[in-house]
Amino acid sequence: MANRNMSLEKVKMPEQDPNVRNKNFDEVALGYTPEMAMEEARRCLHCKHRPCVGGCPVNVPIPEFIEKVAEGDFDAAYEVITRENALPAICGRVCPQEDQCEGRCVRGLKGEPVGIGRMERFVADYRMSKGCITTPEIEKNGIKVAVIGCGPSGITCAGELARRGYDVTVFEALHKPGGVLSYGIPEFRLPKALVAKEIENVERLGVKIETNVIVGKSITVDELMSDGYRAVFIGSGAGLPKFLNIPGESLLGVYSANEFLTRVNLMKAFKFPEVPTPVKVGKRVAVVGAGNVAMDAARTAKRLGADEVYIVYRRSEAECPARLEEVHHAKEEGIIFKFLNNPAAILGDENGYVTGMEIIEQELGEPDASGRRRPVPIEGSNYVIDVDSVIVAVGTSPNPLLRTTTPGLDTQSWGGIIVDEATMESSKEYVYAGGDAVTGAATVILAMGAGKTAAAAIDEKLKAQR
Repeated sequence: MANRNMSLEKVKMPEQDPNVRNKNFDEVALGYTPEMAMEEARRCLHCKHRPCVGGCPVNVPIPEFIEKVAEGDFDAAYEVITRENALPAICGRVCPQEDQCEGRCVRGLKGEPVGIGRMERFVADYRMSKGCITTPEIEKNGIKVAVIGCGPSGITCAGELARRGYDVTVFEALHKPGGVLSYGIPEFRLPKALVAKEIENVERLGVKIETNVIVGKSITVDELMSDGYRAVFIGSGAGLPKFLNIPGESLLGVYSANEFLTRVNLMKAFKFPEVPTPVKVGKRVAVVGAGNVAMDAARTAKRLGADEVYIVYRRSEAECPARLEEVHHAKEEGIIFKFLNNPAAILGDENGYVTGMEIIEQELGEPDASGRRRPVPIEGSNYVIDVDSVIVAVGTSPNPLLRTTTPGLDTQSWGGIIVDEATMESSKEYVYAGGDAVTGAATVILAMGAGKTAAAAIDEKLKAQR
């Protein structure tokens, strides 16, 4: 490629100033200009063995779309991406590229990898800004398939099946589609108007979405199959929060991160009192955990007016599971990190409101079953911090509703649906599953990959019976 850019660093992404953005819900990263995208594209070496593609769970032909970006043909780049990925504007923002495509980039051996995610985001945003709407010609086969859950895995599976001619209906429990994209990820990382546009693109394929339908209550999986759906895909996520099981967890002012983020994102609590969904955070907030959800909760609390927001995490910074970018942004915005600290109790007043948190300092001992060094409490190190609210972000698990209302559906002891990884088919024939309902809380792109795999397997099985 002519004029190759051999800089060791990515083209810098423009961002809001940290002391401005931590008071608003506007998007933090402002995106590339066309010139920035083309300059970054010229950093790609176009390796013959294409390691970046092997790192992408949905197999986007990355060098091909980057080549189109370098040429300034952004529409062609979009067509290349969307052959494999129906949600490029979302993935460009929330995928952990550093552990996937960019993690395998040869440029990363000496310097920073190529900014694949940044270019994917640019291409999708460019296309949306042009208002390009295309409705593909699809020959319908008349076969009905049901999808449970309108999150990343469900919407991907639905789109893939619709492209193949199936009549797909998605059943979503909440009043808006999108799953975790709508209720979990904050506006400043993933604008909800953008999520709506990506979902509209899938609906244009002929996918029908029915909201406020709780499968397992409103209707069961067996009833769906009796209604003529030849296969069912379960992409219901992992929305059941885990808690700490420490004294004081039932005090007023203690939230699960799921509840907190749902109130703020889906119910627009950040617009209170214009929108009547209050969230009380007070001036001092403790967030327990250090994954991406914890970072989202902490940064959201700061934007809601908290003066001091603490991340309390029992392991060291080196073991922090959140994306490096999210930790970096949180630090820039004034979030206070308390590593090697573990909550022992939540303290309250006579009226039942949170007033503080007792913390025990930790040190790292021998590795546990996960291979990480186990935190061990330091005797006599207890201390108290004053806080007005506590947000618990220590993980989630699948809701038990589906497994308890679907005879023949085998699950793990912790609730995940057991599937054949090659096809995503469960122990119940014609019932498939993917995403967090199978793996527990994971990434958007892995859930999308499972949805694609399941769609291909459903198509193959149903075609064989025609």
